[in-house]
Amino acid sequence: MLIFAVADIMKIHHSKHHATYVNMLNQFEEKQHDFLDKNDLTGQLSIQQNLKFNGGGHINHSIFWTNLAPAKKDGGGEPSGAIAEQINKQFGSFNDFKTKFNTAAAGVQG
Repeated sequence: MLIFAVADIMKIHHSKHHATYVNMLNQFEEKQHDFLDKNDLTGQLSIQQNLKFNGGGHINHSIFWTNLAPAKKDGGGEPSGAIAEQINKQFGSFNDFKTKFNTAAAGVQG
């Protein structure tokens, strides 16, 4: 899990990584509209993986930014209440959840 983040790393991640996903998604969406206008099914199919990859990268990063919070503002740590109960019920413990989450997340593109 992310324990701390250096400001410079987060700036690079936002201005380079996330921005690249957004820019590439925009480019492939423009191509998609062109292919749709021309009724070019082959062209549409040829860019599906690029739309999926860059769209997924954009969504994943948007979720990431939304969920960041400094520890002094209640970020990090173990959840409590209903969410903790549900995690324990489904995964056995918060540590087991983190292990399974990190394993699953490592296989996600973007």
